[in-house]
Amino acid sequence: MRTNTLCKVAVLTGLLALAGCAPKVTPPEQYSGFLKDYATLQQTTSATGKPVMRWVDPNYNLDNYDSIVFQPITYYPAPKPTDQVSQQTLDKLLNYVNTRLQTVAAQRKPLVPAPGIHSLIFRGAITGVDTSKEGLQFYEVLPVALVIAGTQVATGHRTMDTHLYFEGELIDAATNQPVLKVVRLGEGKDLSNENTPLTVDTLKQVVDDMVTDAAMFKPTKP
Repeated sequence: MRTNTLCKVAVLTGLLALAGCAPKVTPPEQYSGFLKDYATLQQTTSATGKPVMRWVDPNYNLDNYDSIVFQPITYYPAPKPTDQVSQQTLDKLLNYVNTRLQTVAAQRKPLVPAPGIHSLIFRGAITGVDTSKEGLQFYEVLPVALVIAGTQVATGHRTMDTHLYFEGELIDAATNQPVLKVVRLGEGKDLSNENTPLTVDTLKQVVDDMVTDAAMFKPTKP
């Protein structure tokens, strides 16, 4: 009996230790493949203090470019709507991300439909949205695909964390080589349980933080 009690305590301690252990940056096993190369990414801090994985070409200078081709942000891979994340929510979220980031891009350089010799090409993707039961993220988060890790477990109903994964890059149109790459993970609002629908408002702050960081980003000039 004492052995069984000790085992239960050990299991409970292990579960409690997992609480709050959701990664602050996207771990390599959750890279989607949207970017061709992740090897040069390094963890750093964004302008708003958020941890991100990023790489910037040491010779990159925004002043060398006169325009940006903004390729619409997509989902990668293509998501499948669920009872908790509807197609309407997916569409609204994607529209919100595109609208906000396109506005910021236009503030940095004029947007053009086709690249010129001094153009940058922006491409980005939402590579995952997940919800996981608070305290059990390590076991329940499914990487990359737009899925819900909300399967009923023995612990019953729990508050559910939400996360949004994003990958993007700027490409020099003349060389067709990236000059900046970023992979980031943002934490949205909690959902009360696995039956609570995820909405754009759930992840709105995550998107707004990305937009603020894009607006404030100033690479070090060589």
